Amino acid sequence: MQVFKFGGASIKDADAVKNVGEIIKLYGERPLVVVVSAMGKTTRSLERLLDSYGTDSFNANYDTLKNYHLEIARKLFPQNHSVFEELAKYFNRLKEIDFGLKDRVLLHAQVVSLGELISSVIVFNYLQLIGLDSHWQYAPDVIKTNRLYSEGSLLWDETEKHIVQTLEQVLKNRIVVTQGYIASSPEGIITLGKEGSDFTAAIFASSLNADKVTIWKDVPGILNADPKEIEDPVQMYKLDYKEASEMTYYGATVIHPKTIKPLALKNIPLEVRSFDSPEARPTIIHRYEESEREPSIIYKHNQCLFSFKVLDYTFVDEENLATIFKVLHDLNLPINMMQNSAISLSVCFNYDEDKVKSLLAKLANRFTMYYNTGLKLVTIKNFTEETLQKYGPAPEEVLLEQRTRTNYRVLVRS
Repeated sequence: MQVFKFGGASIKDADAVKNVGEIIKLYGERPLVVVVSAMGKTTRSLERLLDSYGTDSFNANYDTLKNYHLEIARKLFPQNHSVFEELAKYFNRLKEIDFGLKDRVLLHAQVVSLGELISSVIVFNYLQLIGLDSHWQYAPDVIKTNRLYSEGSLLWDETEKHIVQTLEQVLKNRIVVTQGYIASSPEGIITLGKEGSDFTAAIFASSLNADKVTIWKDVPGILNADPKEIEDPVQMYKLDYKEASEMTYYGATVIHPKTIKPLALKNIPLEVRSFDSPEARPTIIHRYEESEREPSIIYKHNQCLFSFKVLDYTFVDEENLATIFKVLHDLNLPINMMQNSAISLSVCFNYDEDKVKSLLAKLANRFTMYYNTGLKLVTIKNFTEETLQKYGPAPEEVLLEQRTRTNYRVLVRS
């Protein structure tokens, strides 16, 4: 039993979809679940469409998005293929969404979820066209969460039951094609957070006790740095679950942070492979007593440094900390780095203007608060003195700095 996950870059155009078909033919041992993301930069295009509602550019953004997918379909299917009717239904649904909905989080989920639905319809129909008997599965029917519309918390028992009952028999005869990133709560469709398709693959793998999960990327495997940030990064071929999990926590974007845990609990290996060179040696994340400890350099951009001081100049004690952490949790603002003194607490998190305004409003009667934005968090994991000298920032750029025996972390002006 295998689970394949294909991200947006791996299905960005007609040739890429054809490549997916070849990969499945060559490497997709049955039973197989195929999880797909939205095509190319579709999620961003849908967000741009959402933001442009009520402006002159809305119709142009809609037409661009629609024509992008139709052009891919025209290059894959004969003119009279039923896929065009299916795609028309989804684009009509996009037009019918109430863009004036006050609940912007729910509206966002309704809009961006169509990216995965459209891509999965195209991939499913293409696999059928080339003779790979497949079954299209609507992911929200089987993946269930709580009432959070973004980064929903999974209801594991209910989800596993639905997946097994729905797909166990289907997988005996057909490949299952489904959507990453999306699920459902009692109120409707939700998302699993940015890059949540990796997590979706892990959910299916854990529920079905898969032998392996493969994430197909535009890189040969997991590198020790983002090639967009660092020249000549090095591939790491063997990573222990713990090492990989820490890398995702610090901000490595190759895989979704929630992906590792369900696989580690079931001892399911995770491969990260290149869809451009599928024969190349992958990175394998599994349980290793000795995995590679290559220094890795991880950047998180768009950071906010937020500081709290008690109004009466008393100490920031455990009661005050509990109050702050409760509000941060309620606002879904995970802390990326923190530091405290007797009279202040400073935390670093991903900047979100609306959430910062809410944080200020909720705690104005308890604390003096101030913050800096436009910052960058640099983590050098398993550092050496050489990597510190090469990638460490200049002292005048540093706002917050921490160092342990193995990790160096610093918040700097971007």
